[in-house]
Amino acid sequence: MEWSAPSFIMGHPINRLEIATVENQITIIGIDLGKNWYHVVGIDQRGQPILRKKLNRTQLGTLAASTTKCIVAMESCPGSQYWGRRFAAHGHELKIMPAQFVKPYLKSNKNDFNDAEAIAEAASRATMRCVPLKNPEQLELQATHRVRQRFIVERTAVVNQMRALLLEHGIVIPVGRALFARRMPEILEDAENGLSVRMRSLIHRLRQRWLILDTEIAEVTTLLTDHAKESPLCQRAVTVPGVGPIVSTALVAAVGNAQAFRRGRDMAAWLGLVPRQYSTGGKSTLGRISKRGNIYLRSLFIQGAQALYIHMKRDRSRLGEWLRDIEKRSHRNVAIVALANKIVRICWKVLATGADYEPYPVRVV
Repeated sequence: MEWSAPSFIMGHPINRLEIATVENQITIIGIDLGKNWYHVVGIDQRGQPILRKKLNRTQLGTLAASTTKCIVAMESCPGSQYWGRRFAAHGHELKIMPAQFVKPYLKSNKNDFNDAEAIAEAASRATMRCVPLKNPEQLELQATHRVRQRFIVERTAVVNQMRALLLEHGIVIPVGRALFARRMPEILEDAENGLSVRMRSLIHRLRQRWLILDTEIAEVTTLLTDHAKESPLCQRAVTVPGVGPIVSTALVAAVGNAQAFRRGRDMAAWLGLVPRQYSTGGKSTLGRISKRGNIYLRSLFIQGAQALYIHMKRDRSRLGEWLRDIEKRSHRNVAIVALANKIVRICWKVLATGADYEPYPVRVV
């Protein structure tokens, strides 16, 4: 006889016939995801938990195919996209929610079944914000960006370690990776700088690792650039000032066609490019930007805004006029963040509507 994980209704064991009867009453299933074990809680129309099950990977796949179509909810985490596709393929309505939105619904002590119950309860709210499923193209782009960023972080660590090791021997390197690379041959060939043979060998090894990482980063960047040339969404995003192949592919990987947002300001708020609000008693208080959401994507947009801020001709378009007005009354950094916010909102427009960016001409006075 095939073994199955124990199932419970309000803590009491039930048999297979009772499970089938209960599953027909379930409206929402909350799943606390794990690597090998998954805790499932089903609630009825009143929000009352009526089913608790601990399943392994095979059993969860069987549940997706056999249970009556309902709302399936889970937190956004590694594995949620895979199981989301599995359940969606069997006709279930999917709700993947950020973990910080689920936390307020957790009652009493934290355990896996309480987490699953909180997920199911959070999914019952009509105003709950959910994460859309990503298609294979988005997942591949996201993975490529993460690998590229990992190489960049590793290269920075290697360069910093080389600086520290040389500093211990009295060799000071000015700021700048390119300048450091130009001085490397001189450092390794100078016989009077106090470096021993063993130390020169170690620095040489780190330099070789640096060169390998440069090659890896260049190859992954080429992959992203080539994809940006082939993707219609990326091509539309690239038409926006301050957006290049790297930013466009990262944006498409994160939001797709951006129709998950009702308007551009929602996408800017999701990226944390709007002021943090603390308002009460009819008094509105706005602070610094909230810095919520995707840190990597926000940093890319701000870098793009910095480049645009330097090179934009203020008298060529209405965007330049707008930026010039911002500069008159705000600090440079404030103007750059405001420009990044503007770029994000324009990107939402071109992605959601399918139109290319067309700059407005300068007003004729």
